[in-house]
Amino acid sequence: MPRRQLQGTVVSDANDKTVVVQVDRRVMHPVYKKFITRSKKYHAHDEENRLKVGDLVKIEECRPISKNKRWRVVSDELGAGA
Repeated sequence: MPRRQLQGTVVSDANDKTVVVQVDRRVMHPVYKKFITRSKKYHAHDEENRLKVGDLVKIEECRPISKNKRWRVVSDELGAGA
């Protein structure tokens, strides 16, 4: 079974080998039929501590690494030009 991949923005890099990634998704409101933004934060594993706040990254599901970390950073080339 393929692992889920999500794309988001790094909002915190304060912890060692960990980044917090905010993933936004757009959903339609059931009554008003307007698109609204829902966001969720994921703790992801960053082995080399190279990501900074504002980087655009892709994360992938993995085995549990710690109490909160179940994701790892796959690529950060999305924000390499910034």
